[in-house]
Amino acid sequence: MTVMAHDQGGRPYTVEDLGGMPDDGRRYELIDGMLLVSPAPGARHQKVVLRLGMFMELRCPDDLHVFSAPFSVRTSESNELQPDLLVARDADLTDKLLPVAPLLAVEVLSPSTALNDLNTKKAAYERMGVRSYWIIDPQDPKLTVFELDADGCYGQVAEVKGEDSFDATLPFPVRIVPAQLLGTLYNRPVE
Repeated sequence: MTVMAHDQGGRPYTVEDLGGMPDDGRRYELIDGMLLVSPAPGARHQKVVLRLGMFMELRCPDDLHVFSAPFSVRTSESNELQPDLLVARDADLTDKLLPVAPLLAVEVLSPSTALNDLNTKKAAYERMGVRSYWIIDPQDPKLTVFELDADGCYGQVAEVKGEDSFDATLPFPVRIVPAQLLGTLYNRPVE
């Protein structure tokens, strides 16, 4: 992942700058005017996102929606993120993006994005008021769940690995088993 604090003119990036980024398979996101550029994800990452999205969609209430990246969460002119997966209220959506915090943001770790997902993005989602933040490590596999407390700070409420399950209540009831998110890739050695 590449992080750039300022454009060539020395000013922080804005969402207008994102429109000029190349369509090159990379993900371009903004956190407080800093540009984050992520390479295309690998097989385990993609399998987890696909299977989790399908699993969540089957259980999603009618007034909510499940989206996978690229789908923008733009809460200001200096913040636009594209969680690997998100859940949003129907009433909050526009045709092009989500202008408020989603109910759930999910990031699937990749070697190049892990530090940002665990720190920078977690802090950004917390400031936005994303009620529940899930981090999935497809290498172990492991699911770590954070939820906002009464003070608006994330507290870890669960960590499950392999065949263990997590019974989520936010944003809706669903049981997640990290190993199942990999399908047959679970038994394949990590390269």
